[in-house]
Amino acid sequence: MGSQCAVVWDESVLGYDLGGQHPLHPIRLELTMRLARALGVLDGVETIKPEPATDADLERVHTAEYMAAVRSAPLAGWEVGHGLGTDDNPIFDRMHEASALIAGASIRAAEQIVSGKADRAVNIAGGLHHAMADRAAGFCVYNDCSVAIAWMLEQGVERIAYLDVDVHHGDGVQASFYDDPRVMTISLHQHPLTLWPGTGFSTEVGSGGADGTAVNIPLPPGTGDADWRRAFHAVVPSVLDAFRPQVLVTQCGADAHREDPLADLSMSVDGQRATYQDLRELADSYAGGKWLALGGGGYSLFRVVPRAWTHLLATLLDRDLAPETTIPEDWIAHTARIADNVPLPTSMTDGADPAFQRWSGVTASAVDTSIRDTRHAVFPLHGLDPVDSRD
Repeated sequence: MGSQCAVVWDESVLGYDLGGQHPLHPIRLELTMRLARALGVLDGVETIKPEPATDADLERVHTAEYMAAVRSAPLAGWEVGHGLGTDDNPIFDRMHEASALIAGASIRAAEQIVSGKADRAVNIAGGLHHAMADRAAGFCVYNDCSVAIAWMLEQGVERIAYLDVDVHHGDGVQASFYDDPRVMTISLHQHPLTLWPGTGFSTEVGSGGADGTAVNIPLPPGTGDADWRRAFHAVVPSVLDAFRPQVLVTQCGADAHREDPLADLSMSVDGQRATYQDLRELADSYAGGKWLALGGGGYSLFRVVPRAWTHLLATLLDRDLAPETTIPEDWIAHTARIADNVPLPTSMTDGADPAFQRWSGVTASAVDTSIRDTRHAVFPLHGLDPVDSRD
């Protein structure tokens, strides 16, 4: 099986800039690409320039009224509504153009896979999974994840699995396809009683003819590598095997890391690296090797996101980096000039061991309770036994 990976990137995506003090700062993207290049991950890789999503592309997911509001927002001001002009989603110049470019980049990545030009494709600027049909939410103006999935469905792809490892629930994508049996949405996230957006309970399983195609694994605050991966492996491979997707789309938010300032899970960069390798294996095993990877959240701009997503790029390109890889001094020197005295990492590891014990069917911890609840809610809808660890 080929594993050519298309990397969709152009510095113009850095125009999606919600302001200097906003947590979602585009510097994390620039530093990721700089680090990946410095480590040779992108040697010989010709990046693909994105094109803005058209109105027709966006209207597969978003209402025309909302798009008009986004277009007018820079002149209309805070009273435009639709979730725009808030602390989470401040208005900025060329908001529509910048947001449409991110969505277009995810379509361009999807196009590489659907056309057969590549088995894998990535848009690290994407993953804006909270935007709803008619409103902005959670730093997200247009939902590029849903837009790319809807585009693939229109091209004739029959089954798509969307797997979200961001610390926040992938609510916008779930809402887009909650009653669509062609799309399975899977989200591992901090428990909704403890973190925005307050959705993603195990009991949210889809509706109508799509029962069982929404899969939610809410995790208690403090969940680290071993428990996170235990939950992942106790649920995700089984439902993917049952659903048989033709493409796996992953939202790879890096904010489940223990240093992230906006949430309370406790993963390490080593655990995230292992997760990306798990995603690659799942794509190969259950989706014919077809893998579309998107970015997402991640607010430790200097210490975590560049390392995590450099590991993601390396994994997609089959150029895995050893955890102990030293970070080049040029990258550290450049980053130090803009990092406001943040102590910078010197290697690609946190020194953590991401090994885990597989779920045995026994409920012995809060994470096991989440596993049990999700399996009981979803597995019978796929003919699987929720109490049999072999399923």
